[in-house]
Amino acid sequence: MTPLVTTEWLAGELGKTDIRVIDASLFLPAHGRNARAEFESAHIPGAVFFDIEEISDLTSSLPFMLPPPEKFASRMQALGLGDGSRIIVYDNSPLKSAARAWWMLTLFGAHEVAILDGGFAKWQSEARAVESGKPIVRHRHFTIWADRSMVRDQAQMIENLRIKGEQVVDARSPGRFAGSEPEPRADIRPGHIPGAKNLPYDRLFNEDGTYKGPEEIKALFSGAGIDLGKPLVATCGSGITAAVLAFGAALAGTPKLAIYDGAWAEWGASPTNPVVTGV
Repeated sequence: MTPLVTTEWLAGELGKTDIRVIDASLFLPAHGRNARAEFESAHIPGAVFFDIEEISDLTSSLPFMLPPPEKFASRMQALGLGDGSRIIVYDNSPLKSAARAWWMLTLFGAHEVAILDGGFAKWQSEARAVESGKPIVRHRHFTIWADRSMVRDQAQMIENLRIKGEQVVDARSPGRFAGSEPEPRADIRPGHIPGAKNLPYDRLFNEDGTYKGPEEIKALFSGAGIDLGKPLVATCGSGITAAVLAFGAALAGTPKLAIYDGAWAEWGASPTNPVVTGV
């Protein structure tokens, strides 16, 4: 299964015993929307709701941090996602949050995970079938295995400033990267990590919400000053849109791009971490 599947392909695969579809929509308070309520109102038939906010480390003061492996496995089993599943992730979010679920599933050992190109908006625009309500699922066994090479913590990012072993690419808007726009969270300094390059996540999409082709994505990374052939870590505001860059890199032939999970919510909150403004 390719990492990116079309609505036409999924429509033909729905109902097969190994296909599992998940809605990983996520909204921030500023969006004024409720992802779970929207899911229960309408979703792709057979889909389950992947609650990114809840499937996280709720003991952390930082948003959306990776959960302990045991918690992730438990949640996946409860959603009917398990060994042998072909998992298709979609969203209906401006954050393109399906990429975060794809990254988490891949990191924790799921072998076949794909994103639905164009998401729920494209599915609906084509007048394809939807259903409402809460799904009934059968628990399945999910064998957990965490690939920690796909995640970076603050200490590793600080060490990288010294050794410069990995390029850093930031998925936030140009204004937030430069520090000319205010941060949405209180007590977070504006700016970016020294040496980071800026590639706003929304540039990876066509006007209809589908991903651009591999060559176009390669050109976007190159234009941002990033060499996909060299070690690279992605960051953003809270670890969500960095996953879009990780997925885009995978489409362009660079699998397992690492993500700084604490992201700017952690880095910008520290009074001692170095911060750069401007471009």
